[in-house]
Amino acid sequence: MQQLILNPRAERRLKLGHLWIYSNEVDTARSPLKGLKPGSQCEILDSKEKSLGYALVNPNQLICARLVSRKGPFTSKMLKRRLESALSMRERYFPHPSYRMVYGDSDGLPGLVVDRFGDYLVVQISSWGMENLVQEIVDALVTLVNPKGILLRNDHQGRKVEELPDLCEVAHGEVPKMAPFEENGVPLLAPVYEGQKTGWFYDHRENRARLNQWVKGQRVLDLFSYAGGWGVQALAHGAREVTCVDASGQALDWCDENAALNNRQADLITIQGKAVDAMKELITAGERYDAIVLDPPAFIKRRKDQKSGEAAYRHINELALRLLEKNGLLVSASCSMHLESDTLLEILRGAGRHLDKSISIIGSGGQGADHPIHPSIPETRYLKAHFAHLSGTVTV
Repeated sequence: MQQLILNPRAERRLKLGHLWIYSNEVDTARSPLKGLKPGSQCEILDSKEKSLGYALVNPNQLICARLVSRKGPFTSKMLKRRLESALSMRERYFPHPSYRMVYGDSDGLPGLVVDRFGDYLVVQISSWGMENLVQEIVDALVTLVNPKGILLRNDHQGRKVEELPDLCEVAHGEVPKMAPFEENGVPLLAPVYEGQKTGWFYDHRENRARLNQWVKGQRVLDLFSYAGGWGVQALAHGAREVTCVDASGQALDWCDENAALNNRQADLITIQGKAVDAMKELITAGERYDAIVLDPPAFIKRRKDQKSGEAAYRHINELALRLLEKNGLLVSASCSMHLESDTLLEILRGAGRHLDKSISIIGSGGQGADHPIHPSIPETRYLKAHFAHLSGTVTV
């Protein structure tokens, strides 16, 4: 097995529990990265050549290696044990088999995501290390879960970064175009072949559950709605009317399907277009809502996007507050890893002050238990949502 030797003091972060190794931390004079096969396993040594563990490597990336074992080479037996452990955790906290079953680094399987939709699994791989183990992963999942079908949704942006080929195919059994599952007691369908990521975003499950308890009889606006994760659940929990806004007509068709599944299609309004344009038109039309969900895609994908991204979050939050009824509730969310929760809170505060509106934060949330945070890898913590109540009077 090849070895990678780190520069002096480069091991500090690894000894604190982090798993990533950057290419500029490797002593390439003593252990060249060039020539290593992507996805191969290497032993990692500190500058004094003391073993730190074993990693799966991609010499062509800034993150050139990810530790997968500290005590010995990573084996098929370890892979199976980690899949078993990941499943055991989800079964402990979720009564229905609908969840993210594997969440990459947090489950000791970097580059692997598995979402479970009842009898069906959707697998996404974003590293050469996991790509080289794909058949072992599929075989282990079949033994562990005995699903009716497994879909490989390997046609996402993350694979381009690793220079992996695009692929979308059924690896086991059969998988329907719309996979049935359940979230917060609501029956839903996920577009697992054509939808974003694996077809669904389980990460906001707990934040949606919080909103669901406050929507009965309310008029709700769901912006960046996708397939209706927030809006359709609000209808199922008694919202009087829900308007879903998305740039994708296909996503709004999925909203309709999910609303029909819950016998509430008649109370769903859909608007196709950019959220900012739609909000401006709704403001001009004098529309107001009792609850608004603002769950946009990541505006800050890289550090260099910080300034423009924060400005975009500020703009849409101001527009949302202008559409909110007095005593209304705004759910302001962000999936941008580079946007701190306190920064989003400051954006909300600034939006309220700029519009001379008094808001109170009545709750905050993050990602659900099926997206566990690795305590040594802050990058695994990315989701945040603040629940802002718009007071009927302005406070000093």
